Formats: sequence, structure tokens, C-alpha cells
Amino acid sequence: MDLVAELHRRQAVLAAETAVAIDRARQLSENLTTLPVTESTLRQRWANRRVLVTELACALRIPERTMETQIAISHALIHTLPDTFAALQAGQISYRHATVLADQTFTLSPADRSALEKAVLPGAGNLIVSRFAQKARKARERLDPESITTRHQKSVADRAVFFEPAADGMAYLNAFLPAGQAQAICTRLTNTARGLQRADEPRTLTQLKADVLVDLILDRDEAGDDDADDDDADETDGDGGAATGTGRSRRKRRRGIKADVVILVPALTLLGRSVEPAVLEGYGPIDLDTARELAGTAPGWLRVLTNPETGAFLSVGRERYTPPADLRAALRLRDATCRSPGCSRAAADCDIDHSIPFWENGHRGETNLTNLASLCPKNHRDKHEIGWSYVQDDTGTITWTSPTGHQYTTEPEHRIGPSTFPDSDLAPF
Repeated sequence: MDLVAELHRRQAVLAAETAVAIDRARQLSENLTTLPVTESTLRQRWANRRVLVTELACALRIPERTMETQIAISHALIHTLPDTFAALQAGQISYRHATVLADQTFTLSPADRSALEKAVLPGAGNLIVSRFAQKARKARERLDPESITTRHQKSVADRAVFFEPAADGMAYLNAFLPAGQAQAICTRLTNTARGLQRADEPRTLTQLKADVLVDLILDRDEAGDDDADDDDADETDGDGGAATGTGRSRRKRRRGIKADVVILVPALTLLGRSVEPAVLEGYGPIDLDTARELAGTAPGWLRVLTNPETGAFLSVGRERYTPPADLRAALRLRDATCRSPGCSRAAADCDIDHSIPFWENGHRGETNLTNLASLCPKNHRDKHEIGWSYVQDDTGTITWTSPTGHQYTTEPEHRIGPSTFPDSDLAPF
């Protein structure tokens, strides 16, 4: 027990040393000159910041957004929260405690920041992080109650929905919303689910809430006239009958959003000669029953043949600059995410970059799968403006070189095979 406690204390000490190193890197980066002298000071600052964030994110193998947060927290601990940093250095609080306090001080005045630190830091090491976070948040609101409206309006602009894969064919769908809206959604799901509870209903309240959420969002055809007008289409039995099978005769069609689902099925599995699982884009392996269910509702098909031994799929040779639809789809499946080592943005939301530019010194970089890569807009711009560069081999492996000369490698989700598609819009199988 003593050893565990001591190792935990050492982790805090190392976290303090890491914060010092990160902040030192920040200070050094501000003196870099990465753009021509004719560029504005503002653009130079932007370029320096991007070099710092991308380099550190790659070195630590963490997302760029996480790295931005660590840089900000390191600066706050060293320059604005001296007592908190001293407690971290001494191993009296954990890095998570220090992060919680720093988060609460970013929009405070220097006087209020100091007052908050003095009010909540004593005894912080005796509280679990969640309890300490509650204490710090309450104290912060008492210090600066007038700014809560402004801060809320700013946070509303950051609302988002996040998808996080989990084990066993499951995933988390998280929404960052204004508290009133989130509570209203939760209340509606709970009330609707409770209305569905009956003696013969085997599902728990938690399961019913999940089913009601899916039923309200996803678009499925139900019994009745699909050509009914919008008013009829919105009719329900008032208690979420779609989640139970009740009330369906009174519903014409449930409106919502049809999911764009891409499923990769190995060729031998398709032929019934293998039980290798299918792959759901953006998630990973799924069971075949789920794959068949999803495929059965798809309005169209994207057929991708994979090598039965290696899982590699075929490259696509092209001569024109703009990739056609089948090549874009193949690239999206090959990469899965942005190919920058510090980014995990989905390939479907990325730009398409020619590894060797389409025209460079009179030599044309071809528009084919071995010369294209998925890059999010930020990292695409970094390649062209702040000194990042990369080379791609014939298997789709990319080796990046950073502005400081460090190298990082990213692998494709699926490797490329030796064959090529014919230059046509017809699938070769």
C-alpha cells in the first residue's frame, strides 16, 4: 500500500516536470520563424502555435485538441497558479486535481483567480477529484456570478455530439448540450419509457429509454401508407408505441435521418466459406447478424473486395485530378481517419490530398490510391504552410517529417493490394 501511494505521488511530481517542459516548449516556439518575413505577425503567431501543438501531439501520441488543453493548463499552473503548482510538485495533489482548478480559473481576473486558489486548494488532496470539482465550481460561481450568462453563451457555441466505440459491437453516443435541453431530453426519454412499462414488458427502464431514443431519431418504414402527407406521418400513439410494437397501425411513417452505413464484408464470408466478422466504418468489427440487418435497409451498395489472407483491398489507378466517387470511397475506407499522427477525425470529413502534387516541377503526381491521403483541413493546411511533409509507400503507409525534423509513421486502416481497378465506374466483381 505504501508503495502504491508513493508511486502515485511520484506521478504527480513527474506531471509537474512535464508541465514545465511543455511550457518551455511553448516559450521557445514563440520565437520560431516558420513563414517568410513578408507574412504578418498574426500569421506567424498562428504558424508557431500550430507547429507547437502538432509536434507535441505527435510526440505524445494524443489528439491535438487534448494537447491544446495541456499547453493551456501548463501555462496556467506555472504562471498564474503558483500554490497549485507547488502542491503538484510536492505530490500533495494529483494532476487531475490541478487540471480541475486550472479549468475553473481561465476566465477569472488575476485577483479572483488567486482568491479561488486560496479558497479551495487547502485540503484538495483529501478529496476525490469529482468532489473537488464540485467544490471548485461552486466557489468559482460565488466569486464571479455576473459572468455566468456570457460564459454560457460561449459554451453553447461548443455544443456537439460525439461517437465513441466500445466493446462487443456497442458504442457511446454523447451529446454536449445546454443543461436545460439535456435535462428536457432526458426527462422525455424517462417519461416515455415509464409509459411503456407493463406487466408483460420484459425490458428494464434503462433499456426502454435507449430504445425510445433510437426510435425517435432513426427513420424506419412502418405499417401504413408511405405516401401519406406530413401530418399523417407525424401521428403517434402519444406514448412512444414504436418502441414496443403498440400503436403502429396509427402511424404512417416515422420521420428522421437515414443512416449512411458502410460495411466491409470479407469475400470468403460473403461466399459462406468463412466466419470472419464484417467491419462497420468508423467502429470496427461487428457480428454478421448486425451486418445483415444494416445491409438490408441500405438504399444502395458500395462493394469492396478484400484479400482473403491479408485483408488488403485493391488500388485504383486514375489519370484525372479530381478523384471519382469510387476512388474517394476506397480512400475513405482505406484511411478511416485523418492520416496525420496527431488526429483522429473521420476520413469522411477530411480533404483529399495528393501526396506528390498533381503538378510538381513538370512531373505529375497521379490520382490513385497510392498517391492520395485523407487529411483534415487543419493538417492539410499544415502540410502546405508550416513545414510538415510526408511520403507514402505502395502499401498506404505514411511517414511524416515535422518542422523540427522528427519523423512519425501512420498506418492505413486497410492496406492496399497489388491489383488495380479498371478505369471505369463499374466494380470488377
